[in-house]
Parts: sequence; C-alpha cells; structure tokens
Amino acid sequence: MNLTLYVWRQKGPEHKGRLVQYEARGISSDMSFLEMLDVVNEDLIKKGDEPIAFDSDCREGICGMCGQVVNGVPHGPMKKTTICQLHMRHFKDGDSIYIEPFRARAFPVIKDLIVDRSAFDKIIQAGGYISVHTNGAPDGNTILIPKRDADRAMDAAECIGCGACVAACPNGSAMLFTAAKVSHLASLPQGRTEAARRVCVMTEEMLKEGFGNCSNHYECQAVCPKGIRVQFIAKLNREFLKAQVT
Repeated sequence: MNLTLYVWRQKGPEHKGRLVQYEARGISSDMSFLEMLDVVNEDLIKKGDEPIAFDSDCREGICGMCGQVVNGVPHGPMKKTTICQLHMRHFKDGDSIYIEPFRARAFPVIKDLIVDRSAFDKIIQAGGYISVHTNGAPDGNTILIPKRDADRAMDAAECIGCGACVAACPNGSAMLFTAAKVSHLASLPQGRTEAARRVCVMTEEMLKEGFGNCSNHYECQAVCPKGIRVQFIAKLNREFLKAQVT
C-alpha cells in the first residue's frame, strides 16, 4: 500500500516544529506501524535526509516507550494497543496519516516524535515503591491475600507508564498513572505500611511536575493501551483523604 504521512519534525525543545509531508510506498499490511516508519527512514537516509526520530525499545507492547499520536489519538485507532503493536492492516491504501508526539506541558518535545517523560520517573521516585523489608518469596507467600485484592493490584500493575493518558487528557493530568501506582501498592499488605506517606508525596510530586487536575473526561481510560480504569483514580482519592485524616 502507498500512504501519505504528515510527520511532526522538530529539531529540539527550543526550536519551532512543523508537520512535514512524506510518501510511504510499498508498505506491507503485515508491517507494524514502527516498521513502516523504519522503511520511511531507510528511504530518507538513502536520499541523504535526516531520519524521523522516534522512541522504541521492546516493540512488544511492554515498555511503553513508543508513544505517538496518530490521527489525533494517542497510540492510534485501535483500543488497548500500543503504537508498536498497531499494524498497517488497519489502514487503507491511499490513506493520509498524521503523526505527532505526545503533547503535554510536563512532556516537552526532545526531537520530532520523542518527548521527555522523566516526570513520570520522578513521581515513582517520590514514593512508588516498598521500602519495608519483606524477606524472600517463601515469606511473602505466607501472607494470605484475598483474591479480590490480588486481582485489583494486578490490574493496576498493568500500567506501563507510556503517558498516553496524559496526552489524551485536556488538562494534561497524570492522575490515571499515579492512581495505578498508588492502587497497586495500597491493595497489598506489603504496601499498606507506607500507604499514607506514599499517596501524599506522589500526588505532591505530580503537581510539582506540572501535570493538570482530573476533571472526569475519561479520555485517559479510552486510550490506555492496558485498559487501566478510572476507578483507580477514585481509589487514589480515597487513599489521599484517608491519609489526611490519619
């Protein structure tokens, strides 16, 4: 198939970006979206032009590095799919595709489609961990955990920190990401010891990094490639209120 691409090109954070038109020819419907970009980059290199800069690592929907906005939707048109797992069979010959970076104040553009998501790392560093010594796996397995709590923790732990929720939110909120991390640990007995401190410091760091507030647009849930639900935001709010009381 042959496609027309409109790709955001920006040399750096201090430079002004713009959409540049490219032709993607001879693209197989079996290619992933990133493989299609690889083909376009190979053609650009052959012509002596600078290739399109974009992030990727595992290309298996695990690491969350590959975030892009395709035709106005973070990670593209398919639900619960990362951009690296999006295949060209979902597009038609002759389609025009607009490709942009995640846009949020807390995610400044580094180059082209690559954004700086280190703000997420700072939220995790603030409190997204367990520092209580729990010994080895056999000791951990002696603590009985209700299946409902285990399932809730596992559902929240699916978050890969890609940032699609921030890019989709009109406020640039990181509430879904932070809520998933808080809910994951607060649902398990090993994480409850530090639960009050964790929710406070992670929420404070989230605001410090320039993320906006949640106003219940539900766009974050709609684009999340792992299907993280907004119910976790309610869990974060409950944990925060509980911490203020105690």
